[in-house]
Amino acid sequence: MERIGAEILIECLKEQGVDTVFGYPGGTVLDIYDALYRDGTINHVITAHEQGAAHAADGYARVTGKTGVVIATSGPGATNLVTGIATAFMDSIPVVAITGNVGINMLGRDSFQEIDITGITVPITKHNFIVKDVKDLAEIVREAFAIANTGRKGPVLIDILKNVQIAPAEYLPATPREMKHKPLPAEALKAAADALNGCERPIVMAGGGAIASNASEEIKMLAEKLNAPVVSTLMGLGAFPASHLLNLGMMGMHGTHAAAKACMESDCILAIGTRFSDRVALNRDKFAKDKTVIQIDIDDAEMGKNVAATHTVLGDVKEALKTLLPLLIPVKERAFAQKVTSYKTEEKKSAGISELGHKILTEAAKLAPKESVVVTDVGQHQMWTAQHYPIEKPRTICTSGGLGTMGYGFGAAIGAAFGSKKHVVLVTGDGSFNMNLNELSTAVTQNLPITILLMNNRALGMVRQWQKLFYGSRFSQTVVNKKTDYVKFAESFGAKGLRITKAEEVAPVLKEAFSTPSPVLVDCVISEDENVLPMIKPGQTYDTIITKWEDR
Repeated sequence: MERIGAEILIECLKEQGVDTVFGYPGGTVLDIYDALYRDGTINHVITAHEQGAAHAADGYARVTGKTGVVIATSGPGATNLVTGIATAFMDSIPVVAITGNVGINMLGRDSFQEIDITGITVPITKHNFIVKDVKDLAEIVREAFAIANTGRKGPVLIDILKNVQIAPAEYLPATPREMKHKPLPAEALKAAADALNGCERPIVMAGGGAIASNASEEIKMLAEKLNAPVVSTLMGLGAFPASHLLNLGMMGMHGTHAAAKACMESDCILAIGTRFSDRVALNRDKFAKDKTVIQIDIDDAEMGKNVAATHTVLGDVKEALKTLLPLLIPVKERAFAQKVTSYKTEEKKSAGISELGHKILTEAAKLAPKESVVVTDVGQHQMWTAQHYPIEKPRTICTSGGLGTMGYGFGAAIGAAFGSKKHVVLVTGDGSFNMNLNELSTAVTQNLPITILLMNNRALGMVRQWQKLFYGSRFSQTVVNKKTDYVKFAESFGAKGLRITKAEEVAPVLKEAFSTPSPVLVDCVISEDENVLPMIKPGQTYDTIITKWEDR
């Protein structure tokens, strides 16, 4: 059957199971939006800004495991997607970004709102396409979704010229391509099993790849079979239940005391879907010195890149663990596990955060509707959430790990609300919130169940903390002290505004907030001197973390 290009695009999106897209219309995508309108089967969410739309597609993908889709016009519309695309790229999130561009006769003439978005996004996409011929469109859309979801997941961009959107072509329906994994290396798996069976003090380290491959159940089975404690990276939170006895919490420069000590005392690290970033390994030369390191990852480029691996298993994490499990010898009791799990009792509740800040997060975890999704922006509040808000299940937290994008949270919360159909708890700081507060209009318009916990210290807290600890308390441009009344601001947008200033207000205010099935902003007034501890610079070692914890 014959269709114009814009209609072919919509049909191909439907082929891929797309039910929701995020975006912002403009001149070079008017035909796409007209096709969306005429088709009427795909839900479109217009955000306040294209960056918010990109983050919404990202949040949708994280909570659903499906591919997020965002649409933007050419020029500034396309460039406004760049930070969101880069965020998805760094965290391996499958997103397809669709942009319009000028017609082929205007290409390369510096036409109005013309931009080489494919050239701009080469370093931050798995692949990108510019579609100049309508006959290529359907195959390119199908290829884009396949690339976004094959191997290590990530974003793909499709730039569709204006003339392609209105040109006719024959459209033949097709089913989505079956995603096949490469065969697992049997010898490498056997060597990994032998190493795990022969060690005495193993730990399991779960990263973002464990979430991407839906391997949570296999990790739980492995940890319990080996009686091995589990630590996670920021991106791996939720891969192993926070309440499980063997869970030691987050690794890294802001990680737990127990995780740091267990890592130092272990003789074998089973790294599942993690790249050992500088926030985790800190000092890469000393991090795993004299230890057996087993690295399982789907991306060959990550094998031994940051930390030398003794054994590597290239392949899908879930499939690798399924094959590995029968090769492991069960361990009923392990002295090492008993020892390091006892370290959890040594953790001090207030890791730099005040009693008020700690109470807000722990009470929120108790009072939020069941199976709420947690979203954070980036900064101190992000680390406090990782430390104090227990994440029990995969795909129930969205946070920008690799790029560390301030302003990520609200867009991601909107996408998470649409994807999960559940209550969303957005933990943000006043610095991050001021970068994305325009999206409150989107949340109110869509009547989304989002509760915003605004940790308001009137400063750029994490940067100020660095200045306090490493720059002689010279607070250059980090004490912003904005005069915004956030309660009135929320009310002016049509949301409910509440405020917490002392401990006895926490429970009643949060109960009111969580019982409201529409956007609520809670202005949590905390001290500018609250810190995230431990606070260790990259290049230092884990014994420094332990010393910092024990000296507090």
